[in-house]
Amino acid sequence: MIWRSIGAAAAVAACILTGAGSAGSEELVRIASPYKTTTLDPSRSAAAGNIETFGQLYARLLRRDQNGELAPGLAESWEISDDGKTVTLTLRDAKFSDGSPITAEDVVFSLLRVRDHPESAYPAPLQQLAEAKAKDEKTVVLTLEHPFAPFLGNLEVFNAGIVSKTDVEARGEEEAFASDPVTSGPYQVREWRPNDRLVLEASPNYWREGYPKNDGAELIEVGSENTRVAMMLSGEVDAAREIPWSQVSDLQTREGLEMPLEPSTVIYMTLLNEGRAPFDDVRVRQAAAHAIDVKAVAKAMTFGHAEPANTTLPGALDFHHSEYPGIAYDPAKAKALLEESDYDGEDIVILISDIADIDKLAVLLQAQWAAVGLKAKIEKVDRGVWWERIPNGDYDAAPSWWYNETMDPDLAARWALCGTCGNRSFYTNYDDPKVNELIEAAAAEFDPEKRTALYHEIQEITTTEVSQIPLYYPPFTNAYSARVEGLQMTPALQWTLEETEVVE
Repeated sequence: MIWRSIGAAAAVAACILTGAGSAGSEELVRIASPYKTTTLDPSRSAAAGNIETFGQLYARLLRRDQNGELAPGLAESWEISDDGKTVTLTLRDAKFSDGSPITAEDVVFSLLRVRDHPESAYPAPLQQLAEAKAKDEKTVVLTLEHPFAPFLGNLEVFNAGIVSKTDVEARGEEEAFASDPVTSGPYQVREWRPNDRLVLEASPNYWREGYPKNDGAELIEVGSENTRVAMMLSGEVDAAREIPWSQVSDLQTREGLEMPLEPSTVIYMTLLNEGRAPFDDVRVRQAAAHAIDVKAVAKAMTFGHAEPANTTLPGALDFHHSEYPGIAYDPAKAKALLEESDYDGEDIVILISDIADIDKLAVLLQAQWAAVGLKAKIEKVDRGVWWERIPNGDYDAAPSWWYNETMDPDLAARWALCGTCGNRSFYTNYDDPKVNELIEAAAAEFDPEKRTALYHEIQEITTTEVSQIPLYYPPFTNAYSARVEGLQMTPALQWTLEETEVVE
């Protein structure tokens, strides 16, 4: 790690504490989050804290506007061939933070690095990319394996940010992203203190004229929920991630604070291991689902702030089947299904880790299952062990959560519902050939109405067959100070930091 000189660090600290800079008062936006920045390389991590950071440092070809629609980013325009297999993007005049031009070669280098690098943390969004070429300095031609409707949205995923090919090759991958990367987004790194904070300053060469609307930001790592709340109440920070559910209503009434409960693509659900008894029997899975009062669970877990889940896909996604009734809470039906099934009365092991409140959720499931004759015991392990046992199928049930990186449901369906897409439907071993076919058909369909019908059918089948037990759709519990305007978190875990103004 390259540290700035003691004098420079002291100047930064003084600036943070007093709000004063050499040219007057700096407008820094201060955000407290439990999630850490552990790398500045956008290809190397899919952890929440890094996702939030990458969105500020690296611009992508496309971006989401304030209405959540795909809009031009570094690509000012694009065309899709009649056969749906070739995407041609025209780049705008834009520069990296060091003043060098962003070219088609940089785009090709960045995308292929995500797709092909052995240490790429999340290559899935670009797996449909067969070939990437720079036609000239401002034209990128992307050839797909086959027609793929979600592809444009995948160019906005957190790790598709554009990095400087020249800089990475000159300094080497480790050095280029050590502490002062060349960035393409609205900000550049002023100072990074791992396990403490990342201080950002406005890039002088960002392509959006007049943006960012502030001088920079501090992304402060604060693990304690109570400390984050205290920092909000004292005015020490302008925003805080993950306010405890028990304190949301209180903060919503506080003058000078806002808690809009923004929609997220997060879903809390229960994994069921269908690779072995008893959940290899669909009747046992259905019994387990009918035994759960999802409205009561959502209320108990989130103090009434989350929507009960009605399908196996997150509620904020495009093509969510909002009118589907879901699985009814019906203990009598659950008991009948168990009697018809091959369930032998053996204890089900509910495997949990140290995720916040997951033990509370496990106890709720255990009690409601016991009420219909489904016996369960809870086993708690550390998170590393949990992630070893789940992929290996060494569990019976496991309450957990996941989220989707885009508003398009393709990645979500492939992650959680597809038996042939690489992770056996989030390691549940659920594998319905019809669902697998529908997922591919939906990805190849460009007509929105037809895609809607396909995803609705996917949700109906997987919910009925209980690929997982959907529980609730939690919003983001972020708190904001009235000192800032325009700051929010998109459903895909991205701050609208460049849109944010300091008004007080």
